[in-house]
Order: sequence, then structure tokens, then C-alpha cells
Amino acid sequence: MAKYFDVHPDNPQPRSIAQVADSVRRDALIAYPTDSCYALGCRLGSRDGIERIRAIRHLDDRHHFTLVCQDFAQLGRFVRIDNDVFRAIKASTPGSYTFILPATREVPRMLQHPKKKTVGVRIPDHVVTQAILTELGEPLLSSTLLLPGEEEPMTQGWEIKDRLDHVVDAVIDSGECGTEPTTVVDFSDGEAEIVRRGAGDPARFE
Repeated sequence: MAKYFDVHPDNPQPRSIAQVADSVRRDALIAYPTDSCYALGCRLGSRDGIERIRAIRHLDDRHHFTLVCQDFAQLGRFVRIDNDVFRAIKASTPGSYTFILPATREVPRMLQHPKKKTVGVRIPDHVVTQAILTELGEPLLSSTLLLPGEEEPMTQGWEIKDRLDHVVDAVIDSGECGTEPTTVVDFSDGEAEIVRRGAGDPARFE
């Protein structure tokens, strides 16, 4: 049965945030809100977490997982970015964008696209997510909480607790969050390619 954390959206309770971060360190799979929509998240090196996310979402090994990072300093450890791409991404973060970039050696091979050796990264503009990342001290390995056969992600904490009670370990509820996944921009070849249009305005990358 999943633990349920009712977290204040503007002033997250430190005790609750610490408990969430501790559970992630112990290999928990969490459902948490972001500035785009709810996501599934686990520890960066959690093989069990990856397999559970794949099972919940029915994903194959070509799916781009996302490293949800606290800031640019953290993001820079996991992807390679040239100057032009850096400026484009810097101007759009934090925000509802996911960027696909070449992975560094810091990224476990199991998280990289098998052929491209790329990974998704993002910096969210969400108080609760940022509090978790700050407490955790490393990125969350994440994927949008979009269930198989459904066109829209889940957006209500209580509903997620009800439907996924036995497949996730914790649900963080901070009230309303976004209802649309991030806009995904592939910079792996140095040029912007919009892979998915979502919550972030794609116009700046067209």
C-alpha cells in the first residue's frame, strides 16, 4: 500500500519532504507532481524502479527516460551541451520542457537510448519538486504518469493513490498541478527537433 503525503504547494513541510527523499534512497517508486503533470520517479541507479515504470506504462527499451534535475549545475553532469544549445536551453529553464541530449558517463547505460546514447533532462518550475530534489541531492529518474491506453496523464493525487496503490510506494499530493506533459526537444544532433508539443511553448525552438 502506497504512503500518501499531503504536501503544502507553496511551503512544503520539511519533515514530509525528508521522508519522501529517504524513501527514494531506499529504492521507492513515487508518484509526484511537476509543473507539467504527475510523474513516476525513482533513484537514478534503481534497476527495480526502471523495470516497475516500464511495467506500469508498458514501455520498451527505446523509451527516453528523463533525469529531473534541480539546476543547471546538476544537469551539466549528465549531458553534453555545446554553447549554442546551452544558451537555448538556459533561456527556457526552469520550465515545462524536456531536452534530449548526448549522455555523459555519469548516466547508467540502462537509462540511455540503446542506439543514440542519449537521455532526457529537465529542470522543473515547481516548488514541491524542487524541494524533493534539493533534499535528495541528485536527479530523479522520471517518466510521465500516463497509463497505457489513456490519452491524458493522471493529475489528481487521490486518484493516483486509489488506482496505483499496489504498484507505487508513495504518492505526493500538493493540490492542482499541470495536465499536459512537457514539450520535448531533441538536441542530440545540435539542431532543435520538436519531438512532442506539450506544456512548454514550442515556438522558440521552431
